[in-house]
Amino acid sequence: MSKKYHVYGVGNALVDMEFEVTPEVLQGMGIDKGVMTLVDEPRQAEIVVKLTNLHCKRCSGGSAANTMVAISQLGGKGFYSCKVANDEAGTFYLEDLLNCGLETNLRYRDRESGTTGKCLVMVTPDADRTMNTFLGITETLSQSELVPDAIADSEYIYLEGYLVTSPTGKNAAIKAREIAQQAGVLTSLSLSDPNMASFFKNGLLEMIGSGLDLIFSNETEAMKLADTHNLDDAIAYLKTLAKRFAITRGAKGSLIFDGENLLEIAPVPVQAVDSVGAGDMYAGAFLYSITHGKSYTQAGDLASLAASRIVSRFGARLSNEEMAEIRQAI
Repeated sequence: MSKKYHVYGVGNALVDMEFEVTPEVLQGMGIDKGVMTLVDEPRQAEIVVKLTNLHCKRCSGGSAANTMVAISQLGGKGFYSCKVANDEAGTFYLEDLLNCGLETNLRYRDRESGTTGKCLVMVTPDADRTMNTFLGITETLSQSELVPDAIADSEYIYLEGYLVTSPTGKNAAIKAREIAQQAGVLTSLSLSDPNMASFFKNGLLEMIGSGLDLIFSNETEAMKLADTHNLDDAIAYLKTLAKRFAITRGAKGSLIFDGENLLEIAPVPVQAVDSVGAGDMYAGAFLYSITHGKSYTQAGDLASLAASRIVSRFGARLSNEEMAEIRQAI
């Protein structure tokens, strides 16, 4: 019996505001380079003031949202559960999701008053991305935002690791996994960020529970979660947490464990200018592929191609036309 949705995603709803900056600018503002840091609203406002003269690119974001948009652009059907406020940014976010062809819980209940979360994405010339995030109302994302019938009517659920920073968000992720497992829906999770693996390991293990079907990670996240500096040890550790996994390695390509073999996926050589959304795009293209009858090697190749396209320009999205070209590749 075919399912209504290929993937049901759960994650933070954040309006992404992207700026190009130098490492000196970050240093001058006391911002740690290359990681995601949670900040309060006054601190975020202070940073925005200092970036006022720079061009800002805005879109609906959050890690899992980027993945879900990629799946939809490639031709998959997706449902995204998240939380935004009844403000201008929240309206912008909802309309952007719908324009991207995604179904969402936001259509079916009134939005609460508050502030929609925003993520300042600061990209340096080395293509590294530094994020300062004020979660706003998404910090209160809870089981109320889940739509159990839609979870059960999906082939996969996809959870973002960032949910671990909020007690209610973490509980929502655990509940979504439990609903999925009870309904025979396959489960997947992205570790999201090295800081999540470093500082919220126990919470991530709660989200993983007795084991998932698929984990997405980059090399740094995998090693931090495994408390090792050795990639082979990290691979062995991930095998205890998931039946299958994908580890992205930037310019070195990626590694995929398909349940039996470790597959090496070659990189697509490009001049990287912005790593924002690369992991999200990789996960989206990979999930699209395996829910459309492709092998894990084919899925890795398409994901590698899609990620190479996203890092070669600024922003976490590609146009529908670019995504259609990528789909033609398989």
